Formats: sequence, C-alpha cells, structure tokens
Amino acid sequence: MQRRDDLEDEDGANGRASPTSPRTVLLSILGFWLVYGLIATLRAIVMDFPVQGELAMRRLLVLAVSILITIGLWLVLRLFRHWSTRAQAGMIALLAVPCALLSGGANYFFFNVYDPSSVLTAELLKLPAEFRPTALQEIAEASISRYFFMIAWGAFYMALGFSERAAASERQTAAFARAAQTAELRALRYQVNPHFLFNTLNSLSALVMNNRREEAEEMIINLSNFYRTSLAGEPVEDVSLADEIDLQKLYLDIERVRFPGRLSVEIDLPPALERVAVPGLILQPIVENAVKHGVSPVNSPVAIRISATQADGMLIVSVTDSGNGSGARDRVGNGIGLTNVRERLATRFGDEARVMAGSQPEGGFRVTLSFPKRPYAD
Repeated sequence: MQRRDDLEDEDGANGRASPTSPRTVLLSILGFWLVYGLIATLRAIVMDFPVQGELAMRRLLVLAVSILITIGLWLVLRLFRHWSTRAQAGMIALLAVPCALLSGGANYFFFNVYDPSSVLTAELLKLPAEFRPTALQEIAEASISRYFFMIAWGAFYMALGFSERAAASERQTAAFARAAQTAELRALRYQVNPHFLFNTLNSLSALVMNNRREEAEEMIINLSNFYRTSLAGEPVEDVSLADEIDLQKLYLDIERVRFPGRLSVEIDLPPALERVAVPGLILQPIVENAVKHGVSPVNSPVAIRISATQADGMLIVSVTDSGNGSGARDRVGNGIGLTNVRERLATRFGDEARVMAGSQPEGGFRVTLSFPKRPYAD
C-alpha cells in the first residue's frame, strides 16, 4: 500500500497544491490578523481616540471572530486543493466576499451595537440619524478593507502550498537521486568482470590438471575471499583504505597465478592513512584496467603499484602500472571503469573530487584519485 506522504508528493508532481500543515496555516492566520490589529491600534493612537483601553478590548474580540472566520475559509479551501491554480484563485476571490462581510459585521456589532456609549463620543451620539452612516454603510466600509485582506491571506496560503509542493518535489528528486546512486553502487558492487571469472576458472583448471594442488587451493581461497568481501555489506557504505587495498591485493593475488612471473605488486600505504574512509570498491575498476591493459597484452614483467598520500586535507590514491601494452593509448580517461569512478566520486564529493589519468613519460599508466580525507568509523 502506498504511503500517505507518497500520495501527497504525487499530487505536487502533478501540479496540484500540496496540503500545507495545519500548524503553518494557523500561524499564518494568527500572524496576519495580529498585524492587522497592530495597524488599527497604531491608527487609533495617532488619531488620539478616547477610551483606548475599551477600544483595544473590542478590537481583540473582532480579531478573535475574524480569526475563526479565516479558519473556516481555510477549511473550505482545503476541499479545492486539487483544482488548478487559476480555479483556486477564483475560489479565494469568491469566498473572500462572505468572509469579509462577516468580519465587517462583527466589527460593526462590537463597536456600534454592543454598548455604543462606551466607545462613541457624546458629540457623535447626539447627531441626528440622517447625519450618521447607516449600519449597511459601516459594514460595507469595514468589509471592503477586510476583503482585500482576505485576498492577501489567500494568496499567501496558495504560496505556502506552492512552497510545500516545491519542497516535496525536491525531496522526491533527492530520493530518486539516492535510489539511482544506490542502484549504481549496487551494480558496481555486484558487477564482476566475466572475463576475469572465466580466465580464473581456466587457470584453476590448468593448475588442477597439472597437479599443482597447493597453488590451486590458494587460488580457490583467494577467489572465495575476494567474492565474499566484494559482495558483502551495503554498497553505499564506506570502507577503510586499508580494507579497500587488501581487497585489491586479493584480486591481484588471483591474477598473479594467471600471469606467473609477469605480475608484481607494490603497496605504499602509510599507517596514518589506513583508517581513512573511501567508497567501497572505488579502486576495483582501476586495478582491473591495469591488469587488462597493462599486464595481459605484454609478455614482460609488469609492476602494479598502489600508493596513498595526503595534502591539504585531501586523500590522494594512485594506481600505476609499468606495462606498455597496445591498449595503453585507449585508456586516457575515456574507459567505462574510469567514467564510473568519476561519477561516483562526483556524486559523493562534488567538485572537491578529482580523477586524473594518463600515460607516464617513463612508460606505463597512472590513475590518481583525489577527494576529501575523512576518518573511517566502524
């Protein structure tokens, strides 16, 4: 069953006004009428009206009634929240008429009907009826200002709805981005080069047929450990740099059996950087490329070196191979593996992450990753 907030988010995505929280609406109503009351009070003070205390008490009663009327307006407007923006605006303009009349009527009652002698001056009370404004005139005069005030609050209410809808869309977009990132990371975590698996099984078969059981057993253990480690855990979680490099050592130990005497591994990991956090399997595509393009095409010995340093709060990890295989030129930053690494680092660190790749003057190929250094928390 789809959750309620999911349904509300869909309303926002379809252009309908998302329901604003009751607390926000009530605070807006209260705030609007308090400002109105403050303006009326300041006007009475500037005009130096008599009996300011009595006027203030009656003004509070009018504000209380007006607040209740506006709450009623809001409850009715909620019924039309799925209408188009133009239709909602028209409904606000229409419903504001009776609301303004009710508020104006309340104002007339508390200031002109209920004990008028307490708030009206003696001179005004002595005026003949034909010189005094009629009840309808006074209600109409008060209602006009309140009508535009109701319209202003209605516009603010619609703006709140748009804000809620925009926030819901942003949350939905962020959720989709997280889901896409998680799917991408899962795909990487579960993606194993089929050629690597195929070649490993062929090498294992050759070891068994040649009665090299100890090497075959070691290869099986390394392969099992590699798969168990690479497939375990959540794909969006970080790992320590030491664990990430240990996983790559397992992978390279398996490849060394495939390329006996041709592949050597060098690791340069300072103890101070062992517990630095890195995205899981971030080095796997780079190391695989080093074997595929640097080791496999040549018959001469090739060294793969993984090193880590730090500078200005950044962790810098490099994978270098000394191979000069025929595929070296094609590796200059355009491979799928490097693209995947770039996108993952950009998603995690934004513009702070860098991926640099290229052939080395002395031969071979190097990929360098640079991103903010953060401690790893178990």
